[in-house]
Amino acid sequence: MSFTLARFTLARSAVRHSRVRSEAAAPAKNNGLLISTPKQKKFTSTAIPTAQNKASEELLVVVGGGAAGVYGAIRAKTLAPNLNVVIIEKGRPLSKVKISGGGRCNVTNGHCVDTMVLAENYPRGHRELKGAFFNTHGPADTMSWFADQGVELKTEDDGRVFPVSNSSSTIIDCLMSELTRLGVSLQTGKAVVTASSTDGGKFLLGVENRTFSCPEYVEADYLLIASGNSKQGYSLASQLGHSIVDPVPSLFTFKIEDPQLRDLSGITFPKVKATLKIENARRNIPQLTQACWNLILDFAPDVHIEDLKSIVTQHKNKFAKHKLSNSYPSEFGLVKRFWIYLLGRQDLHGDTLWASISKNSLISLAHMLKNCNFYVTGKSQYKDEFVTAGGVPLSEVSPSLSPSPFLPFFFTFIGSVILCLAFVKISLNTMESKIQSRLFFAGEVLNVDGITGGFNFQNAWSGGYIAGTSIDGPDEEAVGDVGRPN
Repeated sequence: MSFTLARFTLARSAVRHSRVRSEAAAPAKNNGLLISTPKQKKFTSTAIPTAQNKASEELLVVVGGGAAGVYGAIRAKTLAPNLNVVIIEKGRPLSKVKISGGGRCNVTNGHCVDTMVLAENYPRGHRELKGAFFNTHGPADTMSWFADQGVELKTEDDGRVFPVSNSSSTIIDCLMSELTRLGVSLQTGKAVVTASSTDGGKFLLGVENRTFSCPEYVEADYLLIASGNSKQGYSLASQLGHSIVDPVPSLFTFKIEDPQLRDLSGITFPKVKATLKIENARRNIPQLTQACWNLILDFAPDVHIEDLKSIVTQHKNKFAKHKLSNSYPSEFGLVKRFWIYLLGRQDLHGDTLWASISKNSLISLAHMLKNCNFYVTGKSQYKDEFVTAGGVPLSEVSPSLSPSPFLPFFFTFIGSVILCLAFVKISLNTMESKIQSRLFFAGEVLNVDGITGGFNFQNAWSGGYIAGTSIDGPDEEAVGDVGRPN
């Protein structure tokens, strides 16, 4: 099969995961939340929330300490300071933020200003996201929020946005600091394994600790499931009445036995045609785990092979006295590291002058640019998938309502009606479940996936922001904002 990628990235086959330490904002206190174990049948206090409970306080439990969960928790706590907000994460918080973009963290994409164009970068979800989703909180809002927190960002030529520090730790430190400042409790090493609704409209959650399997039970007023592609989130959604689109890998890493590729981590290409030839594949093996793969990359898909030969030959004539490693055709949009890699595959030394290159070597280089072969020994395990398609269908939540083509007509002749319709559009933009009230979803747990380039993180920021905004905390004046001034 053959397909064209908007961007192709060479990444390390193995990435070290740095340990992220999280601490509660304040020592845990007895706040009288209802907790029980199946054997005791007695309610006891829990250390999950860190703030002193008051009669007016309510509890929001966020399942998942990734980008969507953390951002949603920050937004909810910012608008409702008296709302108890607890994030429960079974692993390391913000682990995908840590490894994204080769460890630099591709925060968002800065080239898609038009939200209609932006939505087209989501193979699953583009129709639903064309409504108010990104209008509520888009890439510009995300960049503004991080800038307000003192994080300097830069937009590279291909639109990808990174912190100026080129370190994902900058983004992680920013988010963790906000959690601490606001008093959001982050509980790691725990997992929400069961969820049911009570007669009083709350959620009874079974929480397991890593050290013992007997769950404790917590009553929450609001529940935000932002567990990424974890089976945990799908299970909780099912328990609360939602259907699940079977999850499949959408963005993952190939395993290629070529040690030299490690030095090319983070390199991107503006346009590449990839052809995957599969050998020894059986029709009844859908996951291709027993197949041999041959990945063929064309780094100049819009240029004919004969034109490539001509470009390389003209470059030789023009830069005959230059070294191969220091001079190469700019038309290909390649970086020096990758050009040197190609030379090595052709057994050409970088210190060799262009004048010394034979005609056959020039032809061979041109063919390498059009047909660069990589033998794939497998793919990453499911638990290591960067992005997964599938999950809770968007039809079962309220992400947005696309504008009707009849709105201009109503605006002209029935002004009061258009005001009513506009209100409906905004009120549906909540990320709340259509099946269970006070249940919200954000991020990859939904059947949404984006192409590489910062789009998946933007889905997380936008969904978390909208969910956090929609969660009604205790009655009070909203203070502050996580995105931009109201």
